[in-house]
Amino acid sequence: MTDSHDNRHPPSADSIAGAVKAARREGPAPVHLWNPPFCGDLDMRIARDGTWYYLGTPIGRPELVRLFSSILKKEGERYFLVTPVEKVGITVDDAPFVAVDFEGRGKGRDQVLEFVTNVGDRAVAGPDHPIRVERDPETGEPAPYVLIRAELEALIDRKSFYRLVDLGEHHDGWFGLWSSGRFFPIIPSEELEQA
Repeated sequence: MTDSHDNRHPPSADSIAGAVKAARREGPAPVHLWNPPFCGDLDMRIARDGTWYYLGTPIGRPELVRLFSSILKKEGERYFLVTPVEKVGITVDDAPFVAVDFEGRGKGRDQVLEFVTNVGDRAVAGPDHPIRVERDPETGEPAPYVLIRAELEALIDRKSFYRLVDLGEHHDGWFGLWSSGRFFPIIPSEELEQA
């Protein structure tokens, strides 16, 4: 749906991609500086497993997914693709990215965890990129996340989470992870001992 003052059709994925390619320079797009008018919602969805869909069909070109991911912005609880001249809403089932791997260096308080996402972003967990764990209220199953950039999180995939648990330690009544001098709690120690 478009604004009443705009008689154009909503942008398509191709027009958004073209605008981004024209505006891009080296490095991430400065979406925090762009505040164009809202042009409507695009039939684009990011599934919980990180797959991007356009018009119900998976986007099979990784370079196109990376391009779209570079112009993703979160405002409140909504997600948008933003170019210098237009902003379109998209649907995100859970988190917009998936952390598919990580590298760990050091041990204990000196440990540093660097995550890589399904779209090639990297983030070192720490004060600027915290790890948080949500638990399903019915099943208790954990859903771990790491902040990648500007309110955009990655769901940490299951295999990486199991590897992270192997690096965990107990601290102040919690079992969790150290990275960049900060402790990130996962589960109360007493619950872990009862399991």
